[in-house]
Amino acid sequence: MTGAGASMRCRPVPTWTPPLNSDQLTAVLAKLRGWRPFDGGALLDDIGAVLDDVTPAEDDLKALAERLDGHLVQLLDIAVASQAGRRDESARALIEQVRALHAEVVPDGYVQAVAHLRRVAWRANELLEALVRVRCVKEAV
Repeated sequence: MTGAGASMRCRPVPTWTPPLNSDQLTAVLAKLRGWRPFDGGALLDDIGAVLDDVTPAEDDLKALAERLDGHLVQLLDIAVASQAGRRDESARALIEQVRALHAEVVPDGYVQAVAHLRRVAWRANELLEALVRVRCVKEAV
């Protein structure tokens, strides 16, 4: 060959191998399907329901506890991913407090359960404010 084509030589191209196997892709897909975007408004609604002057009905406690638990997991995930604890000492302390509360089991008695949920809601609200302050999330409305 002569001309421009003469300088181009074919070299073997390595066979492409996917970075994940089918089981790993299935696990990623399951996580994506289970993902929920952070909803600050829903968090504030649940915090308000727990911290309101009128205590929540006993029938509502389990659902509130589950929703607050989900909010805590999301807040902790955001805090860890954004390294909020490294950027702000008060945020680091709140992250540790929220982790400890998250590990606790909701007590069986109504009064004890309400008291526990109020501690959780209060700390969740403080952590949300800290994450807003260090610009990890936008202010919830």
